[in-house]
Amino acid sequence: MPQTGPQSVDRALALLDAVADTTGPVSAKALARQAGCSLSTAYHLLAPLTERGYLLRTPRGYVPGPRIPRLHRDYLRHLEPAGRMTDLLARLRRATGAEAYYTAYRGGLITVVDTTAPVTDTANPFGPGRETRAHATAHGKALLAELPRPARRRYLAEHGMARLTGSTIVSADALEAELARVRGQGYAVSLGEADPAYTCVAVALPRPREDDAVHALSVSLPTEEFRRRPAEIRTALARAAALSP
Repeated sequence: MPQTGPQSVDRALALLDAVADTTGPVSAKALARQAGCSLSTAYHLLAPLTERGYLLRTPRGYVPGPRIPRLHRDYLRHLEPAGRMTDLLARLRRATGAEAYYTAYRGGLITVVDTTAPVTDTANPFGPGRETRAHATAHGKALLAELPRPARRRYLAEHGMARLTGSTIVSADALEAELARVRGQGYAVSLGEADPAYTCVAVALPRPREDDAVHALSVSLPTEEFRRRPAEIRTALARAAALSP
């Protein structure tokens, strides 16, 4: 029998994630294997996802549907100033020659909302989506430094502080000291802490109103390139932040 209830919802979302994570169409049989369910259950769950436009069934298999871009637009509309950041990111990319990112903390989550990195650049270590390495990234540090200490502790307790490279800060006390430096100097740096080959630099954006949302701009580039022009990168970020919506 088809699954019903919470397990059914969880499996339907797992199917959606599986399709989104691939680079081409996926058959129902392959999706059933990934979700750990029967083929009939997979078809039962895929049907409403397709009818609602979250998936599209092609002769070669399932692909993301036309509802997905609409969800992203709605997300940006709810997360001001996300909808107005595209031009600023492009300007920052031109000024630094590095990929630029817009990141936000809201409701206990940190999300890479938008980036100048091409969607085909699967090797980029800072792609859009939920960020779970905030302790090791510049944008994560910039955002965490702006939070009240209780909110910061809750975030770190939920997401942990995994050691990603030999440079990753994994001590809560050491991270608190690092975040104090971030607040004092006005920018955050992650020198190979999330990915050994990359350095990222970030600044928090001014908060236009009192709510739980915090926003940041950042760039990432090969560490050797950053070492040649750190002041130039920081200056470009500061100028971009001053122009933020």
